[in-house]
Amino acid sequence: MNLAEQTRADYRYTLEIATRWSDFDMMMHLNNVQYYRYFETVVLSYLARIGSDLLRDPIIPFAVESNCKFLRPIAPAPAIDAALRIAKIGNSSVQYEIGLFEKEQETPSALGRFVHVYIVRETEKNTAIPEGGREGLEKLTLGCG
Repeated sequence: MNLAEQTRADYRYTLEIATRWSDFDMMMHLNNVQYYRYFETVVLSYLARIGSDLLRDPIIPFAVESNCKFLRPIAPAPAIDAALRIAKIGNSSVQYEIGLFEKEQETPSALGRFVHVYIVRETEKNTAIPEGGREGLEKLTLGCG
């Protein structure tokens, strides 16, 4: 899909994120580092929603990659919407795609990609995604109803 053609409807989960005055830079745009914080926030919010306990689970996701495609600046506002979908699930990894939307906008201001690899907490060795977590992740997979 062409980046310019994506809309809110292309995502399976949306989270409203309140912004703070300090999220914006001196040019009154969302500061670049905040995009990555919002990506992490929507991913971790969804993982908590499907039952992950990142402080106690013996198998946890570990971030191994992230990037952002800035499409247009995000202006100061009380909140933005972070939308999430899953592009790919492997045996031990999952690739998330995130769209950041200004309120009332149907097309994203930024697109993100975030990759987790699941590890055993005690050994930090790769392992399969736990079955319950996999089921929750599959609900956001592209092409699924």
